[in-house]
Amino acid sequence: MRFVRLTTIAIICAGALASAQSTPNFAGKWTLVPAPGTPAGPGGLGTEATITQDATSITIKRTTQMGEFTTIYKLDGSESKNTLNFQGNAIDQVSKTKWDGGTLKVDTTMSFDGNPVQVSMSMALDPSGNLLVESTRPDFQGGGAPITTKATYKKN
Repeated sequence: MRFVRLTTIAIICAGALASAQSTPNFAGKWTLVPAPGTPAGPGGLGTEATITQDATSITIKRTTQMGEFTTIYKLDGSESKNTLNFQGNAIDQVSKTKWDGGTLKVDTTMSFDGNPVQVSMSMALDPSGNLLVESTRPDFQGGGAPITTKATYKKN
């Protein structure tokens, strides 16, 4: 009987540990690590980002070529609404997040001139603690296949 109790406790602890490991904390100030031979462009979190995170939401304040932007995402999978303001335009964004193991996936929908636009982003930590961000967006200029960018950020 004692063995069964110890085994049960071990399974519960292992499950709690696995759950904690599958939802990393991205909080901190992050700086883009330029990839050699790769031109800077849209995607990722810009050149710098400050992230705060708690059990219910993640807030990302990013510095990009177009200015500084703050977005707040709910971590429970419900819709998050943010407004992107730049060049005199206000663009409403609706995002949903989900955890896939240790990766946070964010799917965002917005409208440009009445046309729906879908953008996705995933965030994960590599074994060295760097933040890996992969973004996929439409090809706004060429009208071709979606463009995926990958960026690595180092914690300051």
